[in-house]
Amino acid sequence: MTLSGSLQRALFIDGEFVGSDGEISPVTDKASGEVIGESITATDVDVDRAVAGAVAAQREWYTTPATERAAILRRGGAILEREAGRFKEILIREGGAIGPKAEGEIGASVIEFFQAAELATTPLGEIIPSGQRGRVNIVERRPVGVVGLITAWNAPVHIAMRVLAPAIALGNTVVLKPAPETPFTGGLMLAEVLAEAGLPAGVVQVLTGGPAGARLVSHPQVDMIHFTGSEDTGRRINVAAAPLLKRVALELGGNNASIVLSDADVELAARCGAGSSFGHQGQVCIATGRHIVLADVAADYVAALSAEAAKLTVGDPYTAAVDLGPMLSQRQVDKALAMVSSSVELGARVVEGGTADGVFLRPTVVDQVRPGMVLHDEEVFAPIAPVTVVDSVDEALKIVNGTRFGLSTAVFSRDLDTAWSVADQVRSGMVHVNDGTALHESQVPFGGTAASGLGDDLGGRANIDLLTERRWTSLQRNVL
Repeated sequence: MTLSGSLQRALFIDGEFVGSDGEISPVTDKASGEVIGESITATDVDVDRAVAGAVAAQREWYTTPATERAAILRRGGAILEREAGRFKEILIREGGAIGPKAEGEIGASVIEFFQAAELATTPLGEIIPSGQRGRVNIVERRPVGVVGLITAWNAPVHIAMRVLAPAIALGNTVVLKPAPETPFTGGLMLAEVLAEAGLPAGVVQVLTGGPAGARLVSHPQVDMIHFTGSEDTGRRINVAAAPLLKRVALELGGNNASIVLSDADVELAARCGAGSSFGHQGQVCIATGRHIVLADVAADYVAALSAEAAKLTVGDPYTAAVDLGPMLSQRQVDKALAMVSSSVELGARVVEGGTADGVFLRPTVVDQVRPGMVLHDEEVFAPIAPVTVVDSVDEALKIVNGTRFGLSTAVFSRDLDTAWSVADQVRSGMVHVNDGTALHESQVPFGGTAASGLGDDLGGRANIDLLTERRWTSLQRNVL
């Protein structure tokens, strides 16, 4: 089967791939621009039908024995593992991933299936002593209900699975709207996996196209929205959901900092900094967007970071083994280069890179960056490493914490007591010592503070808080 022939132009509603009256849009190979498939823009009628099916399926799914839910999830993980080659190929093409990034994403998504299977049989209640003789207080964690899941294009399989898998494990149903750029790996191919695994009709619905998101947010029978994407869109979702008092969880951007102290292992810090700034072309929320370096080691760090950038290859990951693939679009390239130019005009200096060939942007190191420059103040979302030199730890902390974001931070020091002290003063949801900012482990809570996120973290047991609600049931026994 050819690549384009394997991609379905359909929605997935009530266990079937179905057509729609919505507009048809091309899906392109992000490196070559070739059209590799088509997707449907779901209409409001499609959304209403999908939500109605999810509502109808939810009660039966919740009462399905947890061991059966777990078995379906384990089968899903095995099927995704079996289909890893096909997912990898299409992740490379519609998502612009290089081969190792695609493989890592698929592997992480398989883990999400298996960890969710364990979550299905995790204890979800407690007995709380009463002040009333003969009363038993039972506090259960029950599913939220119907979860509207709106995902991003930069890791479409994993961003979907890290919420979808635990959501259904805990008895919820899910209406998934993948990003318009990645409708196949982010949604329709996952539907194929779940259908083969034996998931009952209606438990997961997949609606493609951008406009479906707005209807999901405003739909009165959608109990929760989980969104991963830009800060601006997240703010709009929060405002739109507020009149319905709907639960909202937002995973947004992050202008993440790497703090390199005077006693740091500079080579290690540079390797980790390069990996976190340039991985997937810098197009991840946990990328390192600011390198805050103590003056004592600044020259060595910039040289080492630049050397890491210079040795990376850039090109089409579908036709060659490269280190960096394409940016999402030419518009994203132009935006990134404009940020560099604006900062250079204010005194920053390009040390390495700074050029592009179409959608292929060279990994770029820019030093002499300071607060007030756009490269410092805003999320770059491109393979650009801005370096800011400081004279003290206090100055570094002031700069790191002087942003509206608070997602991930790295601290590099050979002295773990010093590193811990600095990490303890950082305002962010995640802090990593002697490692990059771009870290994720499925069993560990993941989330940010301030403008980087809203609502409960996801990952591991944190998924219980995210995707269930407490209910108190009391039982009054006859007292002899």
